[in-house]
Amino acid sequence: MSAPNAGDTAWVLVCAGLVLFMTPGLAAFYGGMVRTRNVLAMLQQNMIALGVVSLTWVLVGYTIAFGDDAGSGLFGNLELFGLTDLKVPPAPNLHVVDGRITIPTLAFVLFQMMFAVITPALVTGATAGRLKFGGWVLFLAVWSIVVYAPIAHWLWHPGGWLAKFGTQDWAGGLVVHASAGAAVLAVLLVVGRRRDWPHTAAPPNSIPLTIVGAGILWFGWFGFNGGDGLQANGLAAQAVLNTHLAAAAAMLVWLALERVTDGHSTVVGAVSGAVAGLATVTPTAGYVNAASAVAIGALAGLVCHFALKLKYLLRLDDALDVLAVHFVGGMLGTLLLGLFGNRGVNPLGADGLFLGGGGGLLWRQLVGVVSVVAFSFVLTWLIAAGVQALIGLRVPPADQERLDQAQQGADAYHLGGVTSLTAPGAPRRRTGSAPAGEPAVPPGQRVRVVTALLEPDPAANSADLRDALLRAGAISVIVSDAAVATTTPQASLLPRGYWQDQPLAARLRVTVLVGADGVGAVLDELDRMGARRADTFVQEAERVQS
Repeated sequence: MSAPNAGDTAWVLVCAGLVLFMTPGLAAFYGGMVRTRNVLAMLQQNMIALGVVSLTWVLVGYTIAFGDDAGSGLFGNLELFGLTDLKVPPAPNLHVVDGRITIPTLAFVLFQMMFAVITPALVTGATAGRLKFGGWVLFLAVWSIVVYAPIAHWLWHPGGWLAKFGTQDWAGGLVVHASAGAAVLAVLLVVGRRRDWPHTAAPPNSIPLTIVGAGILWFGWFGFNGGDGLQANGLAAQAVLNTHLAAAAAMLVWLALERVTDGHSTVVGAVSGAVAGLATVTPTAGYVNAASAVAIGALAGLVCHFALKLKYLLRLDDALDVLAVHFVGGMLGTLLLGLFGNRGVNPLGADGLFLGGGGGLLWRQLVGVVSVVAFSFVLTWLIAAGVQALIGLRVPPADQERLDQAQQGADAYHLGGVTSLTAPGAPRRRTGSAPAGEPAVPPGQRVRVVTALLEPDPAANSADLRDALLRAGAISVIVSDAAVATTTPQASLLPRGYWQDQPLAARLRVTVLVGADGVGAVLDELDRMGARRADTFVQEAERVQS
């Protein structure tokens, strides 16, 4: 092997870092979409893959995937166990990896490791609220060795049976997205549905967090698709450009469909479409031209949007639509390569049906889809069922809506509606004693306690609320969060066009301590703020002697 090429090596190492960054990006993308009390659990389920799969990859995953073929085309031998006797990187004919590729073997090991890490992490979006942490860790370790590594060998090693058959997968439409999507189907059969699904829905806790995660994924995908040629050249630039164009086209199509079907084009829809485009272009990025990438992205936005109904047709509780975005996207892109493949872009590729290559490539792509999905589904079900029987994979139903406390003894957020009210004045450092609290009530004085419920919006400014009640004669004002039962449930929009009827409406509970002669003025002020007299109460009280 020639001396390593510094530019190619640097590019591959940068791409490895970009793909690593996608795992915390995926954690944020999923973390913002789950319930408030399940955020930490979701983040940990994703981040733990960096620890578990990195070690399984070095110990045995890499040698199964990229060691010399054992003779069957199904997996590599164990000569590279623990990376104790490294050889030069393989030259699979599906990447631009041949005699001209001169990067250190360890750079290749590291780059491929990051693919192995993020692939099983995709499953966590479908199983939100149901995974037992210890069971998930065991599942990760076994799945990364038994399922992921052999599929990588099939497609990305020159001795793999699908590679020799002629199935193409540039950066993981089959190895990553189809295998993870099939795993979702199997795991959902084992862990089952959330309590009361599909009659209840989980509102997202932080859409901004989801958008940040989507941005990280989009950024990291440049390394995901751009580094698979293992060279810093024109083909890498083509792959990165195709990646971006497909995401942009899918985003716009998804938004247009949302507008037509739901009446709103939402930011969650925008990033959902973009991720669908990214997943769909992944198997084609290094084999098609820019115009084809736009078409592939547009088809991804169309097909994946309508695939949102898939989980209801299959009666599978896919919490965050992994099946629609990643599974369908990965399979769709793999098949579209059979139409748009272009040897003019990559001589190691093949012409698809639209480029005069006939249906041969499309047939080989179809065989690859069926083989990978069947293999991943069957083995994943066996692994998940075994883990469930051994130590448990599904959490008890009582813990589904409080995983953070059940598994970590902590909460992600410590803010309520009252503390988020706006207030005048700039933030400043405390220089003296704490500011005075509510006015004192002389011991023994008889007062009234007025309790009312307000809509949060009219009372959005805490200073206005306080000042108005103090002017009316209030001695003390306490505001807390509350919810009231409604006779007509309020329809609320959820991400990706879903709706839910919420029978409890958010309110602010205002408790006012006031002298007897000021009750009328306080009630009038509360009326002005939108309080209903039917929900307002006045009680006698007396200050307890200290």
